[in-house]
Amino acid sequence: MSTAHPEVKAAPAESDPPEITKARNDAARLHRAFEGKGCDEATIVSILANRSAAERALIRKEYNNNFSEDLDKALPKELGTGDLKLLLAYVDTTRSEGPEVDAKIVEKDAKELYKDGEERLGTNEATFIRIFTERSSAHLAEINSVYRRLYGHSLKKAVKKDTSGKFEFALLTILQCAENPGKYYAKALYKALNPLIAIAGAGIDKRKLTRIIVSRAEIDIEQTKAEYEKKNKKSLSDDVHSKTSGNYRSFLVSLLEPNHR
Repeated sequence: MSTAHPEVKAAPAESDPPEITKARNDAARLHRAFEGKGCDEATIVSILANRSAAERALIRKEYNNNFSEDLDKALPKELGTGDLKLLLAYVDTTRSEGPEVDAKIVEKDAKELYKDGEERLGTNEATFIRIFTERSSAHLAEINSVYRRLYGHSLKKAVKKDTSGKFEFALLTILQCAENPGKYYAKALYKALNPLIAIAGAGIDKRKLTRIIVSRAEIDIEQTKAEYEKKNKKSLSDDVHSKTSGNYRSFLVSLLEPNHR
């Protein structure tokens, strides 16, 4: 176990804009994920796959400013081959996040992924890394649709068939967030609110619960709430209300139901 020490060297100034505070918090979470025996790959992938290029640049800056090792050096130490390249590309690549897609490029990408994945012996990881990191969420979602039309099954199924381990997990996380971010976050929130029974005495995962609700409150929380209720037959707000208490509960519910404050 590593020796306990402050996660951030300097407290944020009151004048820091929200995006800087968010980046600083993400940097601290990454630093925690690197600590101890092994590393928390799920947290690393979740952060880097769900931030814009501008947000990732801020995260790198805050990480480098507040810890003794820069992020680009920390990632290679903690992660393996294909997944490392994918995550580093995510940190460094500027992607368009607009809704516009070019149908010709989408079809070209789908064919390249098939050619360098299912059609050959051994996956060409470089092709997957390039497309998954350079294309927008809307573009990736459309690739999945075209892939199904061309080859009779989803790109997600192809990724599961032709990749493995952390590289597979990273690709699937990116793809799921592109296709249906509400569904992805609804599943993560359910796990945070309903820890495995096998973990004796475990309570809810407050850190994950807070992070997701705060970060998605002004983006796609309504979609997440709808997906949560569709899957679990109960509302996210009711579940949060029943499993939290006091000011913490009031804070989360106010973010989930801003019109009922």
